[in-house]
Amino acid sequence: MSDSQFSWPLFDKAPLVGIVRNLPAIDVIQLLPLYQESGLTTLEITMNTPGAEDLIRYARQHYANDLNVGAGTVCTTDDLTRALAAGAQFIVSPIVSKPVIQECVGQGVPVLPGAFTPTEVYEAWSLGASMVKVFPATSLGPGYIKDLKAPLSQIKLLPTGGVTLSNLADFFRAGADGVGVGSQLFNKGLIQEKDWTGLKAHFQEFAKLMPANTDKGDPTRP
Repeated sequence: MSDSQFSWPLFDKAPLVGIVRNLPAIDVIQLLPLYQESGLTTLEITMNTPGAEDLIRYARQHYANDLNVGAGTVCTTDDLTRALAAGAQFIVSPIVSKPVIQECVGQGVPVLPGAFTPTEVYEAWSLGASMVKVFPATSLGPGYIKDLKAPLSQIKLLPTGGVTLSNLADFFRAGADGVGVGSQLFNKGLIQEKDWTGLKAHFQEFAKLMPANTDKGDPTRP
């Protein structure tokens, strides 16, 4: 894996984007090795997390060959500039921001914009999204992913919001190309109790549910 570029093979080993939002920096530093050791490979640190840029820099410095580290909640080109300066290897947004997507495409940075309706999903993909984050996936669940995939089978979808241990496999069976998981993955109770052994075991439960043989040599990969 390059020290600077996002690794699709690494993502494909465990196609899950763990979303770190509003966790204390000291706790993020503690959980990073547990995340990597559990078999998970891709981590998003949202830009509205206190100290987000420093955390991205830290994760990139210490896990350059083991984790894809990206920035989330990137809604403006100013957010994007700060995220890339911190070393983010990929960009996630809750919205379809044409300037953000186009700038990422121009720089060769994978971008996962958030969309909900079929029209938004198609627009995001047409602008050059690497994957489209279907957000929020909470209310409509795996069935909605299956419905989207029927006419839009060429579009790579990453449902985010409402993904849990109990329905994760259902999302993959419905055709999801990956999933985004936040609070269900980074269990605040375990983190607040500093139960790092329990948190690692929790991460491993998610890792066990990753689909096997996900690297299909897809020619549409950037």
